Amino acid sequence: MKLNSSSSYNNQDAFVLLLSKKGLSSEELPKTLPKHIQEEIKSYNVSDSKSLEYRTYKEKHYFFVKLQKTNEEYRLLGNKVRTTLPKTIASVFISGSKENTFSFGEGLLLSNYQFLKYRKESDKEKYLLEQVDFSANLNQDKITELKASVDAVNWARDMVNEPVSYLTAEQFAIEMELKAKTLGIQAKVLQKSQIEALKMGGLLAVNKGSIDPPTFTILEYKPKKPVNKKPIVLVGKGVVYDTGGLSLKPTPGSMDSMKCDMAGAAMMAGTIFAAAEMKLDVHLIVLIPATDNRPGLNAYAPGDIITMFEGTTVEVLNTDAEGRLILADALAYSNKLNPELVIDAATLTGAAVRAIGQKASCVMGNANQKILDKLCEAGMETDERAVLLPFWDDYFEEMKSKIADLNNLGGGMAGMITAGKFLEYFVKAPYVHFDIAGPAYLEKPQNYRGHGGTGYGIRLLIHFLKNWN
Repeated sequence: MKLNSSSSYNNQDAFVLLLSKKGLSSEELPKTLPKHIQEEIKSYNVSDSKSLEYRTYKEKHYFFVKLQKTNEEYRLLGNKVRTTLPKTIASVFISGSKENTFSFGEGLLLSNYQFLKYRKESDKEKYLLEQVDFSANLNQDKITELKASVDAVNWARDMVNEPVSYLTAEQFAIEMELKAKTLGIQAKVLQKSQIEALKMGGLLAVNKGSIDPPTFTILEYKPKKPVNKKPIVLVGKGVVYDTGGLSLKPTPGSMDSMKCDMAGAAMMAGTIFAAAEMKLDVHLIVLIPATDNRPGLNAYAPGDIITMFEGTTVEVLNTDAEGRLILADALAYSNKLNPELVIDAATLTGAAVRAIGQKASCVMGNANQKILDKLCEAGMETDERAVLLPFWDDYFEEMKSKIADLNNLGGGMAGMITAGKFLEYFVKAPYVHFDIAGPAYLEKPQNYRGHGGTGYGIRLLIHFLKNWN
């Protein structure tokens, strides 16, 4: 996709005008616009009609958009334009102010995503849009941010939408390595023998039921002059498919969508990819433990006691609480990196979905309040909302075991918080936990977020990291 700033309208296939005031004069409109379209714009601008007006003329498409109150309203209108336009449209011109065109362009471009790899007639279904021109003088940083964030979100969507018949833990590691190489990010993939040498008992236990080996991927982006003296470490749950193991999930409305259980890993990998493309001055390290969770072979079982990477023993009460086991090993590994901050993301609990639904993630942690507030503010700015939950130490009591150091299940209430307290135990640095089980995957299409993998959290974290100091 080509994005161009400070462009002029030159008979692109579609023209979008984002109005910012009433009383436009002819001099303020592109002279290449047909005269009657110019007149319709001026008439529409002073009317009380709806937010979006659409016209066609000589196979060209024209959209007029009233001044909106929020950036999210512009994103949603960007989605409406994309869904209105024919698939064959190749170019769009957007005229408006800097902020408005950025948000509108974001909605348009995110709505242009399609996952057609397995569709027989994908050539007929594919969107042909390849160029978006902006009249506004968006500086190169903003153009790069728009392209980088959309590319990263769409990469993450691809990963989440891939079935495990293709995206095994090994293939996921390959995909991350290939993407990292194009952006100058250092990538290292630890194979099963190396994971065994490190004694990552959580990751190895979850993998025992699978014929496919686990991987542990380390990505590092370090600019020449980072603003942080110690790295920010991002950890993502990479369960490429979750049957629940011996604590088997039901299929309808549960196991049938569990290819999405690596959305946390896709979010963190996508974030470092966008940061590198934007050349952010922030030193980042991403840790991705990956495996599938199956009931075959010598699968780990309820009642097992496993020894984690840093020596803690965990009593397994439910093999479907596997995400916290692989994350705990990665979080303990992060201590070796002496990080300034550790943030993890996971499609971890049904409790998070029951509490908040799919409109937001649950966020919690022991990092200072300013960091937690900044993350929530970034969520509101990008409309990737996060709800801050309490993180009191009392919740940790439920994670203690009578025969081991910890158990992997907790009680029946506030499961998203008790899971977070379990994970916190393994981290020495200031820590933030995102449970993205709600917004990471959608069974039905929803505006620019689409259907299936949404790529949730990447735009939130980029907004947070670009303001890090």
